[in-house]
Amino acid sequence: MAKTVAKRVKCYILITIAAVLYSAAIGLFLDPNDIAPGGVTGIAILVNRFTSIPTGTVNLLLNVPIVILGLWKFGWRFICSTLYALALIAAFINAFSQHGAVTDDLLIAAVIGGVLVAIALATVFKAGATTGGVDIIVKVLRLKKPHIKTNIFFLAFDSLVIFASWLTFRDITVAFYAGVSVVVSSIVMDYVLYGPDEAKLIYIISGKPEHIKQKIMEELDITATIIPAIGAYSNTNKEMLMIVTKKQMAPKLEEIVKEEDKSAFMIVSSASEIFGEGYKDIDGDRI
Repeated sequence: MAKTVAKRVKCYILITIAAVLYSAAIGLFLDPNDIAPGGVTGIAILVNRFTSIPTGTVNLLLNVPIVILGLWKFGWRFICSTLYALALIAAFINAFSQHGAVTDDLLIAAVIGGVLVAIALATVFKAGATTGGVDIIVKVLRLKKPHIKTNIFFLAFDSLVIFASWLTFRDITVAFYAGVSVVVSSIVMDYVLYGPDEAKLIYIISGKPEHIKQKIMEELDITATIIPAIGAYSNTNKEMLMIVTKKQMAPKLEEIVKEEDKSAFMIVSSASEIFGEGYKDIDGDRI
């Protein structure tokens, strides 16, 4: 019980730190420079220009129906920490916005804002929460369209918001820097979450290999190799799954294994280079 409480407290401390970083990125760098960095927060920045309602408040209001959708699909445990993050972000964005832009240089604002957003989101994800918005929408869409990759959904949403920012501000420059911020954020978050390695090599020994294999194929659109194995102690026949996946998918894969079989034995290692379908061409030049 004590360990569980300590773990929860640690998670909420991380969420609080992430909320401050995220809000600083929006309130001090992006919003005051008219940079709408994709997602629901980007929409909130645009709505603010038409309504004068504080950006943090708009962001919270836009997330209400999305959180209700998440509650319906995923339950209270997933949503509670997200609600906490959203409330803090709304308050902190409104507070930071009172101070104006730290810099008027759009490139500096886009890069620093993107880096802070990436670190904040990575911290929230590691704490087992989300900042709401597109994260929840994509999670729901993936239930309906598992064959479409997650990054495609995010790219589509961000592109629409950036296009909308161009229409709103009638300035291709700020739209361009909004794109820069999104790209910087994506690269930094990927590095913070998964490190510099190219892919993950995962071995899974479980009593439910078929269940795990089927769910991985349905939800992540990746396949596995089944390797016959024999337990040295029990001398019983087993099946081991060998999976190579892009590093971005590894946390979700591990989550699936935990959901399907908590007693599964799983080995996760880094693979620096992968050749074959979906990866590098084995006949191509090495870079």
